[in-house]
Amino acid sequence: MIDPLSDVFSLLDVESARCTRFEVGGQWAFRFPAKPALKFVAVLRGACSIVLPGEPPFSLVAGDTFLLANAPAYVIANDLDREPEDGIFDWEHSNIARHGGGETALIGGSFVIGGGNARLLLDALPPFIHIPASDRAAALLGITLATLDDELEAGQMGSTLMTRRMGDILLVQALRAYVGREGAAETGWIGALTNPQIGAAISLIHNSPGHRWTVEALATRVGMSRSAFAQRFKELVGVAPLDYVTRWRMHRAREALRREDVSVAGLAAALGYSSESAFGNAFKRVFGRAPKRYWSDAKVG
Repeated sequence: MIDPLSDVFSLLDVESARCTRFEVGGQWAFRFPAKPALKFVAVLRGACSIVLPGEPPFSLVAGDTFLLANAPAYVIANDLDREPEDGIFDWEHSNIARHGGGETALIGGSFVIGGGNARLLLDALPPFIHIPASDRAAALLGITLATLDDELEAGQMGSTLMTRRMGDILLVQALRAYVGREGAAETGWIGALTNPQIGAAISLIHNSPGHRWTVEALATRVGMSRSAFAQRFKELVGVAPLDYVTRWRMHRAREALRREDVSVAGLAAALGYSSESAFGNAFKRVFGRAPKRYWSDAKVG
């Protein structure tokens, strides 16, 4: 069985950028630019605040981790009255930057999402996710962060690969912590994956996207009545079951058109459509243009 979250990630072209550590002492404030990425930062020691556009300062202590989805410009500081400096450091020559001491240490990394399916993940997340040190998931995150920190410090053979893989693990752990903290009902389709019945239905859809699913068939497979299933699915996922089926098929189709040498007719048949025109109409409803037009644009690009 395909794990749906892993299946989604396979369409996202998630690239974990190099993870880095920042040590700073004294009174300080740094401004970081907006970045079209998913970014994580953890406080290893010390304390500071993060200031996001239009929001009051948010205090952070050792053991806290946060995620920024489609990261906006932000300031990190231990002196909020201080004029922020630009947070530009020479990461070309070292994974570690130091400024004025080491009382506070932060570790971070970013995930650039390529392809056309970035919104699958970014739209499911709030701009700022805080996982406090007191959260029960923080202990597991702490183990991964400690391992990542050791890799950054040691700089041994294969450390670049190790830090990137550890970054991937941190992202999944942070998403799990987010769902565990906020609850399935508040975290969209990511949270729905943890619901025994709705998560099972999503797994069925992902494992057999070309099956001619009906609401009744999905409900029966997960042991629910048709009406209760349809209502609960929409409550947790945000769209009706068959809308989700269509959207997932179209996301898979778009990625196949971008990556593979496939015919539109063959793709339509593989995804359960009785005709190329039915498939084309569904694709256009979701993405605003016909699959043949997308295919030609993707090949040119």
